[in-house]
Amino acid sequence: MRDIVTLISNNLAEVMDDLGIDKSDWTPLLTQATDTAHGDVAMPCHALARVMRKSPVVIAKEISVACQDKMSSIAEVDSINGFLNFTATPNWLENAVADVASDDRFGVNIEKQRIIVIDYSSPNVAKTMHVGHLRSTVIGDALNRMLTYKGHHVVPENHIGDWGTPFGMLIEHYLELESVAVVDIDFESFYKKARSKFDENEEFANKSRNRVVKLQSGDESTLELWQQLVDISLVHFNDVYQKLGVLLTNEDLAGESKYEVLLPEVVTRLEQANLLSFSQGAEVVFLEGWVNREGEPLPLIIRKGDGGFNYATTDLACIIDRVENIGSTEFLYVVGQEQTQHFAMVFEVARNAGFMDESIRAVHIPFGMVLGTDGKKLASRGGLAISLKDLLDEAVLRADAAIAEKNQELSESERAEIARIIGIGAVKYSDLSSDRTKDYTFDWEKMLSFEGNTSPYLQYAHARICSIFNKSGIKRESARESVISLVEPSELALARSIIGFAEALDDSCEKYLPHRLATYLHSLAQSFAAFYENCPVLIAEEESVKLSRLALCDLTARILNTGLDLLGIESPERM
Repeated sequence: MRDIVTLISNNLAEVMDDLGIDKSDWTPLLTQATDTAHGDVAMPCHALARVMRKSPVVIAKEISVACQDKMSSIAEVDSINGFLNFTATPNWLENAVADVASDDRFGVNIEKQRIIVIDYSSPNVAKTMHVGHLRSTVIGDALNRMLTYKGHHVVPENHIGDWGTPFGMLIEHYLELESVAVVDIDFESFYKKARSKFDENEEFANKSRNRVVKLQSGDESTLELWQQLVDISLVHFNDVYQKLGVLLTNEDLAGESKYEVLLPEVVTRLEQANLLSFSQGAEVVFLEGWVNREGEPLPLIIRKGDGGFNYATTDLACIIDRVENIGSTEFLYVVGQEQTQHFAMVFEVARNAGFMDESIRAVHIPFGMVLGTDGKKLASRGGLAISLKDLLDEAVLRADAAIAEKNQELSESERAEIARIIGIGAVKYSDLSSDRTKDYTFDWEKMLSFEGNTSPYLQYAHARICSIFNKSGIKRESARESVISLVEPSELALARSIIGFAEALDDSCEKYLPHRLATYLHSLAQSFAAFYENCPVLIAEEESVKLSRLALCDLTARILNTGLDLLGIESPERM
């Protein structure tokens, strides 16, 4: 409804000038109404009382009367208790809906293209992807899809952990295993056993450190084993990505190893910028204003005392590469909120060192934890991290059971495919419909419900519309040629929801908040449910009304399908 606010503002300007009210006094007051029962646009007149020296009630009444002729084709105007309420006319809504219906992008404008790098997912080689990787992966994927739809060139980077100290430990542990091929490694226990040996066995720890030196110096046999560990890990990662239906491929890999050659360059540039200091044998950067709990200067460690580089060094190398090689003007890091301080310090160091200037937008996209229904961090009954692959498989099984109860007519293959779509969609939507800045509760019963703000509810709304057309015998393409007429309150309400798609998507993209789009889609589905209940479609008394309502059904389905796709969720035609 953003357009109606702008239109009313433009038409209201002349009225307010005639009344002697300065534009700076009233324009901040004009906003989209939060309660559409009172109108589409609202303006409280209380702040104008001191300017006009009249009561808000009188002011609102005067403006309302003065607007009647000026606004007649756009909105109905009334005043209540010092508030002005503007309600879009059916004629304006019909034109607005017609514009959306004729546009394949449903009113979404293509912005001037930016090159945006999105850093997301980032699992570790030789470790099973667990539920902790879910949020980064699905949030990053949704942002990738939405920003691409807005016309930007998105460069996804999967910054996997594939280098550094842990790999000396992992390779050395593998060498001590007897007759085990890399492809047969059980990643559930492999890393844990290697870590345990590293922590408890000094001899093993020293051998692991020496192995790191060989890795970093390019020892052929060590590099060969490292590559095998990476390759078998990618098979696991890609299996999970395929199940999740995200866009990441091997082409998007940008692991720590990619930036290894740039790390000495980072140190050199920091030295040239006079930013490096020594602290307890390590090379660090001290930033003004950053202190620890004891009030002492807080260092950003660049190179440790043993010569090894730290995570911050790699992140600074990433920035150099993304600015100078990719040409990115914006990069987003979809990483848990516990890394907020780390990224704030890295970004500040990068600017101080000249790695990026003020024209570059570097944004940390933080997110909360996934909690169990007990309010604690989601884990298995034994307290261990839950395998993401196992979680997704369970979602599909649970969805299959729910479908079996709801629809007995589906063939086994149809049911399996729909179960996959619903199960995976339920997991992703449960995450994406939650404000990413907060923790959310993983609740099987709630997320797989066909009621409430869930993926199955939205998917069912889409499938129901497909069913309407199957029963009508009318092709959806032909329905799009029909003139949309809005008379009934439920038709008007659905129209208001329909024309809000572009605004909802823009809001989600501007704030990097996928849940804003999810909230809109749920509202659209609710509006459709009310419309379908109150406005007969196939049994409408007049053919023109029937065709008009079928056009509304088709438009709703297309927006639901597009919106869910931007969240990475499929829309089945049967359920």
